[in-house]
Amino acid sequence: MEARSSRELQARNYLEKHRIMDLLTYLTSALLFFRPERPREYLISILERLRIARLSGVALPFFMDNSNIASMFEMLDSSNKGSISFVQYKEALKTLGLCTAEEVLKDDGHGVTFEKFRNEVNKRTQEIWSAF
Repeated sequence: MEARSSRELQARNYLEKHRIMDLLTYLTSALLFFRPERPREYLISILERLRIARLSGVALPFFMDNSNIASMFEMLDSSNKGSISFVQYKEALKTLGLCTAEEVLKDDGHGVTFEKFRNEVNKRTQEIWSAF
C-alpha cells in the first residue's frame, strides 16, 4: 500500500514539475474552442509550433488572437455594456484552461472590461507556454 502511495506521489510530482496537466488542460480547451475537423493533426501542429518556438527562440504560439478574444467577450457581454461580471470572467478563464477552479482571483467589485479580459488572457497564455 505504501509503495503505491509513493508511486502516486512521484507521478504527481513529475506532472507538476513539468506542468503536464497545465499543458493538457490548455490543449483540450483549444481543441474544444476551435473544434477542428482533424483534432489529432491539430494537436500535433500545436505541439510542433511550440517545439519550433522553443528551438528557434521565436515568439511562442498564441491560439487565441485578439479577434477570438473579442468574440468571446462579446458573447459574454450580451447586453453590450462594455463589461462582464467577475463570475463570467472567471468562468471564461476556466473554459480557456487559463484558470483552475481552486484559483482565487481578486474581485474588485467592478465589471471586467474588454481590455482587462484581453490582457489577462494574453498574460496567462504567455505564462503557460513559456513554462514549456
